Amino acid sequence: MWAFVIDKEKGLYKLDNIPFYAPLIASDDLIFAEFDDSEQMLTYRDTREYSGNSVIQIVIMDEKTEVNKIRDSFLDKGCQSEKVNEKYFSMEIPFDINYKPIKTELDKLEIAETIGYAEPCLSDKHKNDLL
Repeated sequence: MWAFVIDKEKGLYKLDNIPFYAPLIASDDLIFAEFDDSEQMLTYRDTREYSGNSVIQIVIMDEKTEVNKIRDSFLDKGCQSEKVNEKYFSMEIPFDINYKPIKTELDKLEIAETIGYAEPCLSDKHKNDLL
């Protein structure tokens, strides 16, 4: 993961990318990390302040579907993403975006068996958008 140093002595960093696999963290979260001797690198320990952004993991299920076409359709709705490969990407739902129309589109694509998706980091704000 990429991060900006906020306070190196206190181990505080601001996440600067969309996590691919890490649950419960999103871009712009303020996190605590420390050097782990066994990992030989800075390692995430906990989140100190949540940004309110959410992360959705998306797998392309239909072999005819181009990953960038799906990514672009959500980018048009204000959701950036980072691609792992031609079958998988993580997408950010910014705090100020209403999640309900995004979720409706995700559900529509999943019912059509175009994608499968998971919500490993859904902010309270985005949960409330669905009520």
